[in-house]
Amino acid sequence: MGGESVGDGIPDAAGDTVELMYRPVAADFTAALRARHKVGRLGWLQRWAPYVVGVGFVAWAALFVARGESPPVGWTVGLLLALAVLLSPWLSGRQLQRLSDAQGVFRATVTEDGLTLANDTSSSSLTWAALPRYLETPRLFVLLSADPNATGFTVLPKHGLPDRASADRLRGILDRNITRC
Repeated sequence: MGGESVGDGIPDAAGDTVELMYRPVAADFTAALRARHKVGRLGWLQRWAPYVVGVGFVAWAALFVARGESPPVGWTVGLLLALAVLLSPWLSGRQLQRLSDAQGVFRATVTEDGLTLANDTSSSSLTWAALPRYLETPRLFVLLSADPNATGFTVLPKHGLPDRASADRLRGILDRNITRC
């Protein structure tokens, strides 16, 4: 019966397939990197360090100003470094988007067995063992490797789905096969 339930024409869960076609944009990668920070072992540091350092440097500079002195140049460098860390997901997202532009349109096929990705220059197939967990954001699904810092990840943007029902079917496949973070 080719994965269809008898009589209703709707694929059963065991034979479900979801296909996506998309061209990644910088916002997809930025959202994926920010989501990855939520599960990575050092993610809390990457999220909070810029704020802590920034507040510390502002307080330090305020002490100099209160004493009528000008703060050393080093504090400006520190603030710029804190800002760079804060903006790193956005900057990295733009870089990743530029790299993906050369690969053309992405096509992803998600089944109970795993994920197949193809674009104009390459293709690969992954079993769920390679990406055993995932996160969902309002704009995408982020499939994550098992290592503590989620070094490897795959982005499946919702704008690549043909319709809203496909997001529910994709979520169902992921929930049956890997762990939601």
